[in-house]
Amino acid sequence: MSESDDLRDRARQMHDKAKQLESDAERTTDAGERQRLHEKARRLESQSEQISDMASGDIYPIQ
Repeated sequence: MSESDDLRDRARQMHDKAKQLESDAERTTDAGERQRLHEKARRLESQSEQISDMASGDIYPIQ
């Protein structure tokens, strides 16, 4: 498996985890926990997009 394939797989896993966190956030009744889960999901989704862009060659990793 190439490095770009590894990055795409990692990005997909992060995206899936972000979706799960959003789903969990919608089911919780605790407002603080809901906010925490939403924020974590947004961070993961952002990281997922960056990794996906790196895999496609659109951006270069920060050194």
